[in-house]
Amino acid sequence: MRYKNLFFDLDDTLWAFSRNARDTFEEVYHKHELDRYFDSFDQFYAIYKRRNEELWVEYGDGQITKEELNSQRFFYPFQSVGVNDENLSKYFSDDFFAVITTKSGLMPSAKEVLEYLAPRYNLYILSNGFRELQSRKMCSAGIDSYFKKVVLSEDLGVMKPWPEIFHFALSATQSELRESLMIGDSWDADIVGANGVGMHQAFYNVAGRTKFAFRPTYIINDLKELTGFL
Repeated sequence: MRYKNLFFDLDDTLWAFSRNARDTFEEVYHKHELDRYFDSFDQFYAIYKRRNEELWVEYGDGQITKEELNSQRFFYPFQSVGVNDENLSKYFSDDFFAVITTKSGLMPSAKEVLEYLAPRYNLYILSNGFRELQSRKMCSAGIDSYFKKVVLSEDLGVMKPWPEIFHFALSATQSELRESLMIGDSWDADIVGANGVGMHQAFYNVAGRTKFAFRPTYIINDLKELTGFL
């Protein structure tokens, strides 16, 4: 096979971010007895998720800093129900970040597939996540040893899908574009981004997307499908 270098997204491609994050939020929600303020955990989490998605777009566009992203996304749910307690928000966010890095849930077959690929390819992580979290999450899940390098958007100050982060990752890992494949679950960040610099892509279609602006190099519905062509 022509590929030598495989670039993996981390969250919801290998590490089960959606499940691990929800579990963490629920654990910290009950620790702080937030039923005092919210009708249910589901109400709290729906409020958080909606605003969090908006703030990540603003962060990716350079409109807010990392610090503003983190302070606003945790404070917003409290503000939305009339609780203007910044200290409570800070305690909640501190507990969240302490707990989430201990979660070890992986996407189906992730470790099995990495075990197969690691002796055959150079494996790298290319993620928009924060450095203080990503490495610890990988260690907790027992997958850190499979990767030769972790490249994060924070290293450059530019997030996927911008082309600069892909060029930076290729340079940092001394990888040739024509020998590299991007594997990820985010259509916009991973697939559109890689396609934009001419890198082949394997779209992990976790959400069951049916409409595509272009045909990615590969579409997989299970990580095990990677072993069929790699």
